[in-house]
Amino acid sequence: MKNIPRIFVGDNAKTGMIIPLSHETSHYLTHVMRTKTAIVFGGGHEFNATIDNSGKNILVGDDTKHNDPTGDITLYFAPIKRTDDLINMATQMGVLKLVPVITEHTTASHINWERMKKIAIEAAEQSNRNSVPQITEPIKFQDLDLSNIAFADERAAYGKDLPKTTKVKSVLVGPEGGFSTKEFAALDNANAIGISLGQTILRAELAAAIAISKITQ
Repeated sequence: MKNIPRIFVGDNAKTGMIIPLSHETSHYLTHVMRTKTAIVFGGGHEFNATIDNSGKNILVGDDTKHNDPTGDITLYFAPIKRTDDLINMATQMGVLKLVPVITEHTTASHINWERMKKIAIEAAEQSNRNSVPQITEPIKFQDLDLSNIAFADERAAYGKDLPKTTKVKSVLVGPEGGFSTKEFAALDNANAIGISLGQTILRAELAAAIAISKITQ
């Protein structure tokens, strides 16, 4: 099957729109892929599209009726050194919304969030989604509503008995250094649902991916 490139064109895409292409995207379509056709998506919809003769604009055609595999999970996560990998994996797994949470042990304080948004777009284009997850402004742990939320509880690696699955739609993962004692106490007091990721301590970005799979299985 011919490899047709998929391009995110914004959440307001509709049939009949003529959308200017960035120089980078125009070069990719016309010189790298050497194509006059593409798939464009945004806002939960996917469309057939054609590039005009100038290579600078794309005409949005008919809706492909492709079912958007995006889910309804919100991932709360502490920024980490490899936040780019976390964003990439979470997007590929269909996460709807990404919320950075500053915890006591968070050390990654200089994240280029515009770059993270570009990574999410690229991952959505690759993973056949019709939408790109929203990445919000960072919030502090103490401002997070801990009710009806699951969290990756590394205490399971030390023998704590935890449930295997849960029906919640929000999951929280901590930083490389894990949650602090004070944060664990807040989670426990709020009856947040600790989920086990196994008997080994995982890298934070892998912990996020497994935590997402635990609440979507």
